[in-house]
Amino acid sequence: MVCSRSRRGTRCTERVGDQLVSRRTTLLLGAGAVGAGLGAVAVSRARSRAEDTSMPEWAEHIEPDTEGHRGGSGTPLLLLHGISVTWRSWRPVLPKLEAHHDVIAPTLLGHSGAPPLGEEVTPSLDALVDGVEAELDRLGLDTVHVAGNSLGGWVAIELARRGRARSLTLFSPAGAFQSNLRIVSLTTGIRVGVELMDALGPRMERLALTPRGRKLLASAQFAHPERVDPAELIADIRAIRHSPVVRPLLSVIAREPMTPLTRPGCPVRVVWPHQDKMLPFAHYGEPVLERLPTAELVRLDDVGHVPMSDDPEAVSRLILEVTRSVDGSSVNGSSVDGGSVGGSSVGADGGQAGGTR
Repeated sequence: MVCSRSRRGTRCTERVGDQLVSRRTTLLLGAGAVGAGLGAVAVSRARSRAEDTSMPEWAEHIEPDTEGHRGGSGTPLLLLHGISVTWRSWRPVLPKLEAHHDVIAPTLLGHSGAPPLGEEVTPSLDALVDGVEAELDRLGLDTVHVAGNSLGGWVAIELARRGRARSLTLFSPAGAFQSNLRIVSLTTGIRVGVELMDALGPRMERLALTPRGRKLLASAQFAHPERVDPAELIADIRAIRHSPVVRPLLSVIAREPMTPLTRPGCPVRVVWPHQDKMLPFAHYGEPVLERLPTAELVRLDDVGHVPMSDDPEAVSRLILEVTRSVDGSSVNGSSVDGGSVGGSSVGADGGQAGGTR
């Protein structure tokens, strides 16, 4: 902490990374996150008072989270999910991808349904990458195509750094940011959200039953939360309460950003939605591209930070374009619609998504 005196009194600041952040600013960040969380609680309480909040019978029989999923045939394709959720976030795109690939979608260690990190293992990004790499070794797979979203995108980048990737398709990958102040604000907000889900999970689950409730719960993650399967959103809420690695990981993300990868050894496509509210491109996407100088950038319309539910067709196509560029002009002998890697792509709204840097 650094303090200075002036006629107005003593002003103290705390060092966050390479920046000095005033105590007042830190308190404002925390208050903002808490305020947003309390607002969600107030909405939830109002709804619970105003209408029947009993859960339908089907919600009691949502299948529990598992260690992962595997299906399809063809060259291996690894799908990596974001923080606090599970492999299930990829479900909307599985039918299209499994028609062309042997799809492996694991749940990252320490997340719901997956084994925990060992007691001797310090939670870190490297620990998650180690877990995925061990699974590839168990399956006898040297290299695989990899698609990752958010935290899963960062894990994918680290797999490429270790020589395990045939190609990378990254949807809003985490790992880089413009300022320490901004990442502290983001991780504080996520941490508050996790605490709320822990404390008020059943009430939040009831909100997931209606389109309006899904919008209140998930508008930061999805451009069209009303399209999200209520059962899958309820499963995500439950997963947060059974993911012990999330809280320590939030601290690691803020302290240890991604290092540059100038020679990934494979094609890299970075897809960043215009409507990403969690990781806006100007503050998070541009720093990622600075660390991945060989990457192709595609901007996608009408989808949010987790685009698989918003537009599964566009997400599938963007992945298959990249895998096809490596595997050949066809995958499993059947043509894949879409342009080539490095060219422009058509956005979800029919306009140009852009293949630009």
